[in-house]
Amino acid sequence: MLTKLLPLSEAGEGPSPLMPHTAEIIFGFVFLVLLAIAFAKIVVPKFEKAYAERTQAIEGGMNEAKQAQAEAKAALDKYNAQLAEARQEAAKIREDAREQGAQIIAEMREQAGVEAERIVSHARTQIEAERSQAVASLRSEVGSMATSLAGRIVGESLEDEARQRRTVERFLAELESGEAARQAVGTDG
Repeated sequence: MLTKLLPLSEAGEGPSPLMPHTAEIIFGFVFLVLLAIAFAKIVVPKFEKAYAERTQAIEGGMNEAKQAQAEAKAALDKYNAQLAEARQEAAKIREDAREQGAQIIAEMREQAGVEAERIVSHARTQIEAERSQAVASLRSEVGSMATSLAGRIVGESLEDEARQRRTVERFLAELESGEAARQAVGTDG
């Protein structure tokens, strides 16, 4: 009976060393089926669970990355808008500063012109006052000199103040009319 289960070699001499026994084939097949069932019941679900978790993690990560990318884009857009607004404000501030600078320069020029005019006016007034004072001083000195000279020439005392004054005024009037005539001749020539 054992010979029926054992494969015979081609020459018919006994079992073949290359062929397994039929019992080993059946036992191997049953073990393989049991192993496949155990593998399908225990290992495959664990692999599928790990695969599903990994897939969810990857998809979650991708969703988070997309969300982070959208947030970054929104933040960049907001930053660019703020930057553009800041540039516009800076340009406005520069323009306002230029206008204020020009206005300040114009005011300073106007103030300088007014101050210069005031100084010139004050100087003219002061010069006119000093001139009038010099003319008055010269008149009194010239008058007293003229009186003493006239008194020496005429031989008469001109101590009378009214007479002295009339003489000095007549003398100065003659000097002024002679000077005016010289200036008129100098202008005509």
